[in-house]
Amino acid sequence: MSFGRFCGLTLTLRSSFSPKWQARAAALARGGAGGVVKLRVRFSEYGVMRNLMIFAAILIGLGTFMAQMASKMSPAAATTTRQTVAPAVTAAQAGARAFSIAPDPRGHFATDGRIDGQRINFMVDTGASVVALNEASAARFGLRPVPGDYTSRVTTANGTIKAARARIAMIEIGGLTVRDVDALVLPDEALSENLLGLSFLSKLKRFEYANGKLLLEQ
Repeated sequence: MSFGRFCGLTLTLRSSFSPKWQARAAALARGGAGGVVKLRVRFSEYGVMRNLMIFAAILIGLGTFMAQMASKMSPAAATTTRQTVAPAVTAAQAGARAFSIAPDPRGHFATDGRIDGQRINFMVDTGASVVALNEASAARFGLRPVPGDYTSRVTTANGTIKAARARIAMIEIGGLTVRDVDALVLPDEALSENLLGLSFLSKLKRFEYANGKLLLEQ
């Protein structure tokens, strides 16, 4: 076969097959382009879904973190409440009035007091059930029992003595004030010192012997 004849055959084959091949190529090109477009759309949808899933995961993590922070803050709030209540107790304790009495050379707890604003000497006697005044001291405050008032009997170191019952409107000792105090009036010869007994002491918040002194608190 000559070279010219081979070239003519080649040209004939190419020309005869070229339209069909071109059509198929175009179809493949169109199909390939559509496939690329579809593929791109699918990748785009996948990206949106992935972003939504990431956003949802972030929201869940944030909610968990806020719940943990809230649980940690709750005990702190309770502690703050307790700390707010505490100073009130301290203030109440600070408002208490106290008075201490040192023993005299005899070992007795003697102190000055006031009845209705007038000064009077007392010896604290936790063994006496009521406040006891001798007649001379009682007369200064208008307490003057008549013989018929001495109806009570009191046992003293000197024996059994008759006494008259009385009520004192107010007794003050070292800034402590007690009202409506039961008392007894005894003859001067039976009682040389006025006694501050339990009818006064029992109305205080507390009384105790501590550090060598008698502490009275109201």
